[in-house]
Amino acid sequence: MILYLHGFRSSPDSAKARLLAAGLARRGLADQWCCPQLPASPAAALRLALQISRAASDAPDGLLAVIGSSLGGFYATWVAEQTGCRAIVLNPVVHAARDLATQVGQHRTFHDDQPFEFLPRYVDELAEAEAGVSVLTRPERYFLLATTGDEVLDWREMQARYPASPQLIVEGSDHGISGFEQYVATVLEFALPGQQTRS
Repeated sequence: MILYLHGFRSSPDSAKARLLAAGLARRGLADQWCCPQLPASPAAALRLALQISRAASDAPDGLLAVIGSSLGGFYATWVAEQTGCRAIVLNPVVHAARDLATQVGQHRTFHDDQPFEFLPRYVDELAEAEAGVSVLTRPERYFLLATTGDEVLDWREMQARYPASPQLIVEGSDHGISGFEQYVATVLEFALPGQQTRS
């Protein structure tokens, strides 16, 4: 199964999520896709992701990979450290508490314009989670896709966070990874190595 964790203010309707879901469907693996709407609270989001991950690990095939974008990339790293699964991180947040401290306040989601509040205590939840993944174990299970044109986050911090992991550094592009469709196959191949396509 692939668990996709979207970014801050994003949703399961994000362009990258839809492209990856379609890529799985083309392989006859549509039932292997899971992309929940994450709560604003990082602690609640991580509990949900861990619950889904553990359920997937108990499934007959036991295969799980987590893909995360932006803040979801930070979440994916945390989940991978808890479960030992593979993780693909797309322009991931590296210093979550620092970067999201600037987002305390009222917001609306990108895709359906729903209001939500990012509370000050959520920064503390991120700091606690960050402390638990200060050192990455088994770096070979991570795959980093970062763009040098990211206007929100510094790709060099991403590169430094996953130094011993497979990496694809894309020149230019942006935080949302415009042109992501050309990387879908690469991401899915790392997520589910050797996965047989169903007829």
